Amino acid sequence: MADPLRSDRHRGDRWFPGLLLLLALLDLRDELLLLGDHITLTSLGYAIRHHLLAVTVLLAMPSLWRRYGPSHHR
Repeated sequence: MADPLRSDRHRGDRWFPGLLLLLALLDLRDELLLLGDHITLTSLGYAIRHHLLAVTVLLAMPSLWRRYGPSHHR
C-alpha cells in the first residue's frame, strides 16, 4: 500500500529534476559548444574535471526523473 504522506511530500518536487538539468546545462554550455566543434579526449577530460558537479547531475538524471519526475506515481 502506498504511503499517502510520502506522495504528498513529493508532489511539489516535480520541478526539481528540471531545474537541476537546466543549471547543469548552463554550467556546461561553453564546453558543449567546444566539444561540438571539435571533440578530443583532452577537451572531454577538461570538461569532466572542471565541471564535475554538472556532469554528476547529468549522470544522475535518470534516477532523479524516476524519483521526482512528471510520471511519479502518487
